[in-house]
Amino acid sequence: MSVILAIESSCDDTSAAVCVDGVVLSNVIANQTIHQAYGGVVPELASRVHQQNIVPAIQQALINAKVSKNDVDAVAFTRGPGLLGSLLVGVSFAKSFALAKSLPIIEVNHMQAHILAHFIEDPKPTFPFLCLTVSGGHTQIVLVKDYFDMEVIGQTLDDAAGEAMDKTSKILGLPYPGGPLIDKYARQGNPNAYKFPEPQIPGLDFSFSGLKTSILYFIRDNVAINPNFIEDNLADICASVEYRIATILLNKLSKAANEYGIKNVALAGGVSANTGLRQGLLELGEKNGWNCFIPQLQYCTDNAAMIAIAGYYKFLKGNFAEQNIAPLARMPF
Repeated sequence: MSVILAIESSCDDTSAAVCVDGVVLSNVIANQTIHQAYGGVVPELASRVHQQNIVPAIQQALINAKVSKNDVDAVAFTRGPGLLGSLLVGVSFAKSFALAKSLPIIEVNHMQAHILAHFIEDPKPTFPFLCLTVSGGHTQIVLVKDYFDMEVIGQTLDDAAGEAMDKTSKILGLPYPGGPLIDKYARQGNPNAYKFPEPQIPGLDFSFSGLKTSILYFIRDNVAINPNFIEDNLADICASVEYRIATILLNKLSKAANEYGIKNVALAGGVSANTGLRQGLLELGEKNGWNCFIPQLQYCTDNAAMIAIAGYYKFLKGNFAEQNIAPLARMPF
């Protein structure tokens, strides 16, 4: 029996999970609210709160899984990419815990783990499959050939889709984090109320900087005419922005599926929690005859369960790291 303790601390969520023989038994996430006052994540504050949260999170994960620290066979952790100060807390704790218990350690790529979250529960995709991975810092289309044989075939050239949502929420005066609020208001609005442009980027790559600018100018010009424009039309604005971002993502995904002749299609990353994007993928999948895979909401945002399942598959291969390993803010895919 293999018992994997997993730690995730790449940004502002401290998470710990326990996986036994490939079955996730606990997944504890400690959110940080301190950043709300600043309208975004403050790296130095994030690392300090990770230090406060990491021991209670790990202790709770072990309790929830009904596993003792003496039962752990290996410690998996996020090495990168992410905020260096935040990563350092998780990596340091994992190395220290493992050293004290004479256990192997397993480094995990955060973006690969988002994709492997699809193997936490059934139904699981079969290889090969395409995965649209969308978060606040990344937007990628990945060809997944095996658990750790992945190829990025399309990615953003500038801003990520999640960043476009966050910046839109700031323009609209919504509190941080804005993505869930845009999702909430979009459910009440008309997605065809306003037309925002779709960037014409060749190939399978994305760009969202131009869309952000067009949204900014649209709001500025309309507020100049009607100071209450945002308040009067918030739901329609959110629905229209969400619709355009979702169509940009799904149009590229559809193009990739056609080019590679793949019918197994998955969605991952924090933005995969967005209702409009999830519904859009299912509708597109039904139209094209795809087998669509979308993780549960708790496995979309940053969580240690995905680190645990990635660590489990590395454990089976005996793919362990050395104690001199260091975190990487930018980590090759």
